[in-house]
Parts: sequence; structure tokens; C-alpha cells
Amino acid sequence: MKLGDILLSAFRGVTANKLRSVLTLLGVLIGVASVILLLAVGNGSAQTIKQSIASLGTDTITVRASSGGGGGGGTTTDNGSTKQLTLGVANQLGDSGLGHVKAVVPEVSSSLTVSSTTTSADSTSIIGTTANYFDVSTAKVATGSAFTEADVTSSAKVAVIGSDLATTLFPTGSALGQTISVDGTPFSVVGVLAEQSSTGFTDPNTVVVAPISRVQRSYSGYGAVSTLLVQATDSDSVDAAQGELEVMLDQLLGVSADDTAPYSITDQSSLLETQEASADSFTVLLGIVAAISLLVGGIGVTNVMLVSVTERTREIGIRLAIGALEGQVLMQFLVEAVTLSIFGGVSGIVIGLALAYGVVGFLGVPFVTSPTIILVAFFFSAAIGMIFGYFPARSAARLNPIEALRHE
Repeated sequence: MKLGDILLSAFRGVTANKLRSVLTLLGVLIGVASVILLLAVGNGSAQTIKQSIASLGTDTITVRASSGGGGGGGTTTDNGSTKQLTLGVANQLGDSGLGHVKAVVPEVSSSLTVSSTTTSADSTSIIGTTANYFDVSTAKVATGSAFTEADVTSSAKVAVIGSDLATTLFPTGSALGQTISVDGTPFSVVGVLAEQSSTGFTDPNTVVVAPISRVQRSYSGYGAVSTLLVQATDSDSVDAAQGELEVMLDQLLGVSADDTAPYSITDQSSLLETQEASADSFTVLLGIVAAISLLVGGIGVTNVMLVSVTERTREIGIRLAIGALEGQVLMQFLVEAVTLSIFGGVSGIVIGLALAYGVVGFLGVPFVTSPTIILVAFFFSAAIGMIFGYFPARSAARLNPIEALRHE
């Protein structure tokens, strides 16, 4: 029996019962499509988060008060004194001449109601900071201008607001030059921020950024600041800058080796590494879920091929009786199983790519896939046919010709 005859016989076997073959093919199709779809969504989401973290700046370091808050927090040392991150500490840190630190920007924050003459926005994040905040952070002024150091010195009632907040408060016109009320205190809007991607619990497009002196005077008090945003001299100096910060902060705050530091230091590279590890775990989990779908499809192939062997027992007996070898019979049924799986795999790849493109577009994440994923899905579908089709094919090849001919 030639290879061409085996392939032709396998094709006839597949098409003999079209509905059953289509249902079997559908099981493999769903499994392969699930692999393509879930991995594309997982990789696209991971890339979006990675880009968002990277956009925060690879040369910035964040120092946060351990107890948080714009006007509280701090740690009590062994001698009973309370050590806090304050505006004075930030100024001393910036003036200390650290070799790998370019700038230190203090921040205080509060959540208050912001309103215009026509509408209001509750629980709006109010950030008090210095003028170089707009140079160090990713917050850039799109229209108007940032406030100045003179505004910080004079505690001026001026503010730069997020783009979405500007639209909410002034839907029919420009926010520039308008007056907003922050918990009853009027502020003049001097600038509107460019739109940013949200990377945390606070939406950067709905914030109010004002001079730190004004925010402390009106809302948070002159206690601790919540955050120090530190810019290293370059991205390669982040680790060195972090080490210098830890040494200098411990000196300024009087923190000894036995004390718990009243601050924590993070940088974007560490966040990126954590995110990548989480993304890899998430992608593996999605891959396992998709593999289970393929396993179910493979079980369907086994079931259908066993039924086919039972229905064609007499045919198998005739083939064996006229001289067909066991290997040829095994190959015939194995090719049938692989053909079903390959057709299902190819269809699953096409449908999976189409679904992935639509889903990631709906979710707003990039369409990320690779030829490797597609090839793995294809060969996995072929392997499903070989693995799950082998037992039925082996059963067919080992039939006793005499008993098979007697089968009704």
C-alpha cells in the first residue's frame, strides 16, 4: 500500500462522516484559537504596563514616607524622637551635593473637592510641589505655563490642572485664566497638563498641581511630605544615586542601624522587573488554561477515532486479509487523526488571530504575537493528532483479521 493510497484512504475516512469530523475539528480549533487569543492578550497587556512604567522615566527614584500622608507619618527612633521626611529634609538633600543626584522634588498630597462656577469634582488629588516638578516628572504642561519658584516662595494661589479635569470643570471653553475653588480656596489656572497614561490609583489627568507652600498652608500643614521625587544624573547612575540617598537620609533623619527607616526607596527599573516577572507568570497561567482546551480537543480526537475503528472493523479485516501490513493500517488511521487535528489547528490559528486582533483593540492594548507562537500552536495541534490518534490506530492495526471479518 503506497503512501498516496494511505493518504487518499485517510481523506475518505475523514470525509465519510462530515458532521462528526467537523465537531472533532471544532474541538481542536477552539483549543488552538484559545492559545493564540490568550497569549496575545497577555503579551499585549504586559507590553502596555511595561511601556507605562518605562514612561515614568528610567532616571527617577521615588522616596516615600513609610507611614504615608501629606501631614503625618514618621518613625520613632530609640531616643524617642520622631523622624519625618519634611520640606527641610528635601532642601538639605538637594543642597548636599550628591554626585549622582541631579534634583530633589518634594510632594505633599491631599484629596479635596474642586469646583468651577458650574460644576465640581469630588475626591480630586491635590499635589503640592516645587517648580522643577515639571522638569523631573512626566507631567508636562500642554497649554499655558507652569508655576514658578517665585510662586512657591510667595505661596501663590495658582495651579496647573489635568486635561480631563479641565474638560470636566470647563466643558465649553478653555480653563486657562479661569478660577477654580479647591475646598473653598480660589486658585487661578495657569496651565493644563498634557494627557498621560494612568499607571496607578491616581489618574494623572484629573489632578491639581499647586505650589507646595500654598498646599501646606491651606490644607496639609507644615509637617511631613509624602514623597520625594529624585532625578539621577542619568539612567546608568540610578543605583549609585539610590545608595547615596540612603546614606544621606539616614544622616539627616538620625536613623541608626537598629532603627526602622521612615522611608522606602523605589526606582522604575525595580518596578519594571517586578512587572515583567508578574507578566511572565500571568502569560504562563493563560497558556496552561489554553493547553487544557487543547487537551479536551485531543480527547475528542481519540473518541472519534475509536468510534471510526469500531464502525470500520470489517473494512480493516478485509485489508489485513488481502495483505495489508499492521504498520500500513496504523499509518492510515494515524494520518486521519493528524489530518483532523491539522485542519483544526490551521482554522484555529486564523480565527485566533482574528479574535485576538479584535479583543486587544477593544481592550486598548497593542496586538502582540509572534511567528513562534503560531508555529508552536500549529505543531502542537499536529502532535495532538499523533498522540491522541495513536491508541485508536494501534487498536485498528492489531485487530485479528478473522474476527474482524466476522464483525457485523
